[in-house]
Order: sequence, then C-alpha cells, then structure tokens
Amino acid sequence: MHILSDYLHDPNIWHIHRRSSAGGAAIGMFCAFIPFPIHTLSSAALAILFRMNLPIAVLFSFFSNPLTIPPIFFFAYSLGANILNIKEKNVHFTFSWDWVSNTLVHIWEPLLLGCFIMATISSLLTYFIIRLMWRITAVTKWENRRKKKQEKL
Repeated sequence: MHILSDYLHDPNIWHIHRRSSAGGAAIGMFCAFIPFPIHTLSSAALAILFRMNLPIAVLFSFFSNPLTIPPIFFFAYSLGANILNIKEKNVHFTFSWDWVSNTLVHIWEPLLLGCFIMATISSLLTYFIIRLMWRITAVTKWENRRKKKQEKL
C-alpha cells in the first residue's frame, strides 16, 4: 500500500455518491473472483486507479471469503469447463501449496475463464443494482419532500 500512499489523498476515493459507490462495489465484486489471495490489494489499487470509492471496493472484495471461496471456485471451474468443452475432473478445493502445485496446474484454464465470466457478470449486476437502488431512494425522498411541502400549503 506504500506505493499507493500518494494517491490516498484524492477526495474522490473517499466520497460517497452514486457513481463512486456503484463503481467501487463493482470493482470489489470483480476482484472477489480473482482465484489468488490478492482481492483486497487489487480492489484498492483499481479503486484508486479509477477514482472510485476505496472503502466500498475493499468491502465488496470480501464477498469471497473462506466460506464462499470453495463454492465460487467450483462453480467457476464447472462453468469454464463447460464453455471450453473440457471434461470436468473431480477437484477438491483446498488452501495449500500442494494443491496449487499439483491440481491448479491442470485446471487453471477453465477456472480462470469461469472466474472471469462470473466476475464480469456479478460486477455489472452489482453496478446497475446499486445505481437503481440509489435512484429509487432519491426519487422516494423527492416524493416525500413534495408531499410535505403540499401538506404545508
């Protein structure tokens, strides 16, 4: 993070507004599907690079955690194997160097493809859902203000 310390003074990465919040959440969701333990650092770097909300990006990158990683990677591997038309192998996901050196070497292509597809879809959905939620909240507040103003008259 020392490399990025000069950029941490940019107020745009700390302000909460609809564009930076939705962008930060989308960055975090995309980085959550990276099959290596660099989710937090990559989401922070991308949030700073694209000037999106840094805390929200880091928070959403925790979508992948020790409880969700095995099903996410299993589904990503299955998706990638189906798209590449590769016969699925019986793979047990574990967190060890032995697994990386013996198993990941044979399944990296379908795993990365599946992770990329899932990351892209989930980040786009997250972006548009947050923008929609922000819009609905704003319209509701405007309507409530309008009603209160009419009641006073």
